[in-house]
Amino acid sequence: MSKQRTHSSERFLNRELDSSAEVEKFLLHLTKSNPKHAKQIVRKWMLLAADAIPQDAKPLQGYNGVYRVDSGEYRIIYRFDHKTIYLMAVGNRNDGKVYKDFSRKPR
Repeated sequence: MSKQRTHSSERFLNRELDSSAEVEKFLLHLTKSNPKHAKQIVRKWMLLAADAIPQDAKPLQGYNGVYRVDSGEYRIIYRFDHKTIYLMAVGNRNDGKVYKDFSRKPR
């Protein structure tokens, strides 16, 4: 029998979706080059609006309130509040570039 994680009821509220210009540009390019992967990322993002901390989410070390989650071959870095899921970075999960790009951005 698996353990069920418990979180506050806030976790189940639907939230708005927001992203940086860089993320939008990345998704637009990915939509043209690999629409299947772009759809997977957008689908995962939409699921985060209903469940901000799914079982596969992990806190990003060194950043309070920032999480990472995988979507196929890609990693999504995000944060959330009671109204919005903020997509902060998306990139290939195997090369580490997504973390480098994310850590260079001003907060």
